[in-house]
Amino acid sequence: MRRLLLVAAVAGLTLPVTAAEFREGVYNVDGTNLNGSPYNGTATVTLLSDTTCQIVWKTGDTESWGHCMKVGDFVSAGYVMDKAIGIIMYRLNEDGSLDGYWTVSGQNGSGTERLTPQ
Repeated sequence: MRRLLLVAAVAGLTLPVTAAEFREGVYNVDGTNLNGSPYNGTATVTLLSDTTCQIVWKTGDTESWGHCMKVGDFVSAGYVMDKAIGIIMYRLNEDGSLDGYWTVSGQNGSGTERLTPQ
């Protein structure tokens, strides 16, 4: 019996922690540009299915939009910003926030972005 309890305890320690549910709504945006300068704004997420969504970012005078896909604790999106095309990858945190890295096609480097539910 003691061995069974030990196995159950060890198995419990190795199970992955489930992140919060990715939700539709408005998020506060805090990020860094490719050159490291900060930006902020909002992002509005509209769920289209269990695994897909649309995101519209408003940061300063810029509005970008994209379509995203959720798999497990990860959300990725392709987006259009003016004439540029980019990609962002987020990890969904336990508190419902998302931490991500993004880039723009043809540009060097990557920026960071955190979405926090309002």
